[in-house]
Amino acid sequence: MSSIIGLEQALPYLRLYKQQVFVIKLGGGILSDEDALDQVVTQVALLHQLNIRIVLVHGGGPQATLMAERLGIPVKLVDGRRVTDLETLEVAKMVFNGKLNTEVLAKLNTLQVPSVGLSGIDSRLIRAVQRPVQKIRDKENGTEKIVDFGYVGDIQEVEPSLVLHLLRGSYVPVISTLADGGEGKVLNVNADTVAAELAIALEATKLLLLTQVAGVFENPEDTETVISQMNLSRLEEIRNSSAQGGMRVKLDACRTALEGGVSRAHIISGLEPDSLLAEIFTNEGSGTLIEES
Repeated sequence: MSSIIGLEQALPYLRLYKQQVFVIKLGGGILSDEDALDQVVTQVALLHQLNIRIVLVHGGGPQATLMAERLGIPVKLVDGRRVTDLETLEVAKMVFNGKLNTEVLAKLNTLQVPSVGLSGIDSRLIRAVQRPVQKIRDKENGTEKIVDFGYVGDIQEVEPSLVLHLLRGSYVPVISTLADGGEGKVLNVNADTVAAELAIALEATKLLLLTQVAGVFENPEDTETVISQMNLSRLEEIRNSSAQGGMRVKLDACRTALEGGVSRAHIISGLEPDSLLAEIFTNEGSGTLIEES
């Protein structure tokens, strides 16, 4: 990106994306790696300087798990999604809205990026309903089990006016994934899902999910099989065959965003230097680009 050739290649994209909204989701694995977070925040600062309107959404699963373990609270995941009992919800409040949101804001401040920390509670940004008890089929053996996800929310509505107000003021909103469940109830919502629904509500041009892997793999056991580009039909094939756990959740989020009007969704590594810039400003990209057709 620093070479003249790189700048020439980036120029059409710079023109195309000026003033467009990008929703970028930071996975918990990135937040726990200070070097990775530093280089991602540096790239976000550059995008902001290029007049691309950035909204950051962050998870925090690994940090919540670590805190729960320190407090002696058991952690349970089903198909890549966290089961949230009352004790786990208290951990999520502390970790997501307190520790992690504050740390991301502090990093942005060091680069003079004006930013504001929010959760889905603020101005009822994310309204959700508590997920009902469900039957879940085990992909490995085909058996069904009854799962109570506890204080996990399914998004009912996104009210983007506060975020749009901040974007118009050239702020970068940094959003944790606690949601308003009504009547004073706080719910925990999957960060990939929040990012997808926010991207739709904000009429974003791109949804970018930053994770610890290079993209979507044809074969999850072989890191050389990254799929550079796919459509929704191919997404369904991968989702129902080789994708595992958390990657299925990410593919679902990408599908939701595309079907909701977002032009492009991306799954890329947040650990590789300049991966975000390469995905946005080069023809080759750095991870997996997903389009509707």
